[in-house]
Amino acid sequence: MRFMIMIKANADTEAGVMPSEQLLDDMTRFNEELVEAGVMQGGEGLHPTSNGARVQFDGDQRSEKRGPFENTGQIVCGFWLWRLDSLDEAIAWAKRIPNPTGQKGEVEIRQVFDACDFGEEFTPELREREEKMRERLAEKADA
Repeated sequence: MRFMIMIKANADTEAGVMPSEQLLDDMTRFNEELVEAGVMQGGEGLHPTSNGARVQFDGDQRSEKRGPFENTGQIVCGFWLWRLDSLDEAIAWAKRIPNPTGQKGEVEIRQVFDACDFGEEFTPELREREEKMRERLAEKADA
């Protein structure tokens, strides 16, 4: 199973405050543990919403809104993609995330859909197209 771990933003991350050397060291050490255990598939920090935009959909209409966005506790400032056997394992790893500043924080853990989760609607033809697309992505990433 794959899980996306979304790190929630706070006032500092939204203000563009860069992490301290201690936090970078602690997070690098944690990421190295994730990689060594075969858990981590990817992860990145995100710029503040002041550098972002949202595109809204309403039928065939599209509109855009540029940041910053109000931090209602739902803004994400970073993420990991982990492969584990269960939600319980993901929770156990998440409880080990460093918090050297002691500030209040939160991560959200969500399972990522795999092809088998879509049932019969995900036809063999669609599965083949999906596989080819993932192969092309891997090739481009290696280039």
